[in-house]
Formats: sequence, C-alpha cells, structure tokens
Amino acid sequence: MKLANRVALVTGGARGLGRAYVLHLARLGADVVINDVDLKAAQEYDEELGAESVAAEVEGLGRRGLGIEADVTDKAAVEAMMQEVMGRFGRIDILVNNAGGMLHAPPENSAVTAPPDHYRYIMDINLTGTVFCCQAAAPYMQAARSGKIVNTASQAGLWSGHNSGGMAYKVAKAGVVQYTRVLAAELGPHNVHVNCIAPGFVLSSRAVAGGRNTPEVRDRLLQDIPLGRLGMPEDCARVIEFLVTDLSDYVTGQCIPVCGGYVAF
Repeated sequence: MKLANRVALVTGGARGLGRAYVLHLARLGADVVINDVDLKAAQEYDEELGAESVAAEVEGLGRRGLGIEADVTDKAAVEAMMQEVMGRFGRIDILVNNAGGMLHAPPENSAVTAPPDHYRYIMDINLTGTVFCCQAAAPYMQAARSGKIVNTASQAGLWSGHNSGGMAYKVAKAGVVQYTRVLAAELGPHNVHVNCIAPGFVLSSRAVAGGRNTPEVRDRLLQDIPLGRLGMPEDCARVIEFLVTDLSDYVTGQCIPVCGGYVAF
C-alpha cells in the first residue's frame, strides 16, 4: 500500500490506458478521482468493466472513487473539477494527465497541409488540457510542499518518424515534454515532482479497435521494437507507479519512453 492516504486524479481515466492507471493506483492504496469528457467512454470500444463504472471498480478495491465529467480544454471546468476534488478529499497528491490522443485525423494532416481547426483541436486536447490541469493542481501541491505530476507525451513527440504525417499530434506531444521540463524547474523548490512518460505502440482498447493488433499491423510494428512485442496498458501503469511513489524521489523534469526500445537514444 505504497500510496495509502494519497489522493490521485487521472484525466482520461474512463477507459484504456487511463483506466489502467486508475486501477493500478487504487491497488497501491490511493483514493482516485476519474476524470473524462465521457465517464461511459469504455462502451465506445467494448472495453469490459468489472463494475458499473470505473469509480465503482476503485471502490471494489477498497478505496474511494469519484468520477467527474469535465473537458480538460475548458479552464473553468478544470478549476471547478479541482475545487470538487479538494472539497471531497481535502488534498491532491498525484495528478496523471492522460487525456488526449491523435483523434479525428483528416486525410491531409502533414506539416504543410494540416487544417487549422484540426491542428487547434489536437493541440488543445493534448497540450493545453495538460497545462490547465497542472495549473489547477500546482497551488495545492505547492502549499502542501508535496506532489507528483505525470504528464503523457508519446514516442511520436520524440522523433519525426521520418515523415510529416500526424504533425499536430507530434508537435503537441513534443510540447508536453518541454512543458514538463519547464514546470519541473518551477515546482522543484516546492518539493513537487513533474515527469512524463512517452508510450509507444500499446494495445489499449482504442488502439485494438483501430486495428493495431491485426497480424499485418503487428508484424510491421514489431520489426522496429527491440523487445519484440507490443506494449500493454500495465507496462505504462508500472512506470506511473515508479513516478508517483518514493522510488522516484530524486527524479524530476524527465520523459521516460515506454516503448520496448522503439525510441532509442
């Protein structure tokens, strides 16, 4: 129970990777707030829950769970969410910014052709939402002189992929990495740690629904993954565990790729 008496907030926590983080933190003893723009999001990709909601799954593990529907790109909604967390639990110890993704990509989505509306949308759900959530949580963590923030970048934000496809997503995730470094420098003197992970090709429910686990796609991806397998949500959850427990008490401002060696430095 490494996280007993801690309160965690996970954005995008109603399904996929976010849900894996929620349940992993609860098993470590944390009370968990599940944020999502749709708390029933698991239904979209036929992800089976172990209870009527992710919050109920947390409670089934003997911890307190709270679901809050809020759009992380809406600063007022994010601030209201943080007020609700503080009103219910009186503290915020861990923030995992997981909300985002490469969604609704148009046919033309390169560095030259990306439509402005889609570019702004991708920047907002990946980078702006992360900034707003960090800004909402930071004052409480500073006052407590304690806190762990984990942002979510991507292997796509660490290299070009040798092409300009998905430019907005790549740039947004690169921005998450740099924002993590900048925020870590600001909050370090207050004993607040800020790091990020950069998942590679993980078999989340959305990725599976999109065909990532088909033989054709899997075989193509495995050619460039030294560990020889695609990632599972729990692979990322275990790195989250490292970053939000005392195991990482001398680590801040870092981005850890969780990609089986796909991105090698």
